[in-house]
Amino acid sequence: MRALVAACAAVLLVLTGVPATASAARAEIPCPKPKIAKPSAPPRPTPPAEVAEDMRVGGDDLATHGLVVPENSPKPPALTATTWLVADLETGEVLGACGPHVHQTPASVQKMLLAATAIDQLDPAQKITVTRGDLDIEPGSSAVGLVVGGQYTIATLWLGLMLNSGNDAANALARLAGGGGKDGLATTVAAMNAKAAALGARQTHAVTPSGLDGKGQFTSAYDLALIARVCFASDDFRKYVLTKTARLPAQKKPKVGGFQFQNENKLIYNYPGALGGKTGFTTLARHSYVGAATRDGRTLVATLLGAEARPLRGWEQGAKLLDWGFSLPAGSSVGNLVTPEEVAASSTPRVEKTTAAGGGGAGNERPSAPAGLTVAAAASVAVLLTGTPLLLLIAVRRRRRMARS
Repeated sequence: MRALVAACAAVLLVLTGVPATASAARAEIPCPKPKIAKPSAPPRPTPPAEVAEDMRVGGDDLATHGLVVPENSPKPPALTATTWLVADLETGEVLGACGPHVHQTPASVQKMLLAATAIDQLDPAQKITVTRGDLDIEPGSSAVGLVVGGQYTIATLWLGLMLNSGNDAANALARLAGGGGKDGLATTVAAMNAKAAALGARQTHAVTPSGLDGKGQFTSAYDLALIARVCFASDDFRKYVLTKTARLPAQKKPKVGGFQFQNENKLIYNYPGALGGKTGFTTLARHSYVGAATRDGRTLVATLLGAEARPLRGWEQGAKLLDWGFSLPAGSSVGNLVTPEEVAASSTPRVEKTTAAGGGGAGNERPSAPAGLTVAAAASVAVLLTGTPLLLLIAVRRRRRMARS
């Protein structure tokens, strides 16, 4: 009997590459959730098909849709966020997560990927002139108030992007980073996707520089932590996201008065040691948030996606996650944030490209199997599974006859 089971396991391993003990999905632990009324929201977009290799980036324990926390750790807070992650920005240790690699719609936290891609390329003191295309944003969406023909410094645009989540500022910055021409925005979006790939952010696909919804646009809580690690390593980024108020200067042509705008990230006003971050919301994505803070020599970041604003707003949920993370002893870990060097060293050709229905071009690439193996493997496994019960029955009857004799 044992030989038969071993033979079955060996065949499965040879044909599928998956050990029999790992063939069944590991039981997932549900993430703590508060009891709230079901929100009125549009259906979530269909994400790309999951790739097992991508789900394991940063550690095998992160390949889950549920909760993963260190053993004997305190219970994490109950949040409306669909997915979240807490990590140490300095050591790269992932302290805990809920569905860290699950595809989600980003909303304005996508602006951090724009910053990670372009902030070092643009001179903060440079003055630029806003074009009509820069103001091509969704009606009613957040804007800092740029005007066509207005002249602003790059630093002012970054402040408008980070404090007031200006989608007009995102378009202007993306156009400039992409060369300043009509194709500048598209060039920068392509660079954002290349940056995400270089960071190991495999669930991230940008369609807009601002995070305004676009078909096939996704990210994950883990990917946001990778992006945040790059952003918070920038002195300019830290300065911008900790700025509480800024001013949009008056313009002579066209004649428009100046005004003050405020940082919408309430974490910097209410959380000791806060380093700032980014808020986000669209009707489709719901609330998203990235926030970081320093305490007792540790710098942690919390990322969350798909949240509702009640009973806690996005930044408040981020604060709860930071509190939980700081309560864990140093060295606690369920995985790690990969580095660009590790990504470059481990990159291998991935030849097959698959786009899920509704994914809109956000394709995931899969390693190809040896030629001719897939069909043969499926057929052989089917024969094996069909014949196994008969072999087991024969073995049982033989054992009974030997017992009677």
